[in-house]
Amino acid sequence: MRMGRTHRRGTTAVAILAALLMLAGCGSGGGSDSGSDHAAAEAPAVAREGAAAQEGGGARADAQGGAGAATDTRVDQRAIIYTGSIRVQVDDVDAAARDAAAAATRAGGFVGGDQRRSSDDDAVADLELRVPAPRFHAVVEELAGLGRQERREISTQDVTEETVDLDARITTQRARVESARRLLAQADSISDLVAIENELGRREADLASLEAKKRRLADLTALSTITVTLVGPGVTISDEEDNQTGFLVGLKGGWKVFLASMNVLLTVLGAILPWLLVLGVPVAALWWLVRRRRRNRPTAPVGAPPPPSVSVPPSVPGARSAP
Repeated sequence: MRMGRTHRRGTTAVAILAALLMLAGCGSGGGSDSGSDHAAAEAPAVAREGAAAQEGGGARADAQGGAGAATDTRVDQRAIIYTGSIRVQVDDVDAAARDAAAAATRAGGFVGGDQRRSSDDDAVADLELRVPAPRFHAVVEELAGLGRQERREISTQDVTEETVDLDARITTQRARVESARRLLAQADSISDLVAIENELGRREADLASLEAKKRRLADLTALSTITVTLVGPGVTISDEEDNQTGFLVGLKGGWKVFLASMNVLLTVLGAILPWLLVLGVPVAALWWLVRRRRRNRPTAPVGAPPPPSVSVPPSVPGARSAP
């Protein structure tokens, strides 16, 4: 009995729903016909878009769905770029530099750059260490223990959304490349072949660019960068003194600019000097010879008789009138 009642209730609900739909169709009048025609006209386009989505867009939808879910992931699952810089004063700069490099190596990283100045008490060493992100903070603490820490700066950048977006774009671009390759195999004319090859080359270039960005982000998130500055006990210039103002600071800066300008001027002069020797010397010699010949040319005084070599035409007698 209970099952019969449930069945009758379901049938009644279906009948009521059908009646409501019929009433809504009658109330819409002629608009429903145009809407049906419009829907029928758009059906092929929707079908084509659905087929394209099945080919490559479905993967992008999945990746974009992952992008929305990535917002709720835990901190250890996010893509974060760690960057830090630390300045430490030590007794022996060379020994501390070796210890810093060893700390990076033990953590699974390496030394990306090493610059050192002097070897006395005022020695300075600048190291760029690349260490795995999980070991970033531990390595920073180990570097701070090499001596007396003077400065520490740590910054982070969350690139989770950018990474997920790149994954989706790479998936879509790969599908576009494969589609162009299939069209290239089906080309039956030279013009179609050339056009599809150009389009395939453009799509492959875009895919390579996206993959390069993804590799760059993967490198930055996998290996964090730590810039270590190790200074000897004789170095007394602090970061605050670098921003000081005054007459002597201005004079020192102006002198540096003057020396830099003179260096540029001498460089330009050295670049054009061979041209001056090759072209300028012959032109100057020719100009000097022309000017000398003009000076040595004789000039006749005003009212002087012409030279003997020049014949004077005879004078013509005046015409006489007839008698």
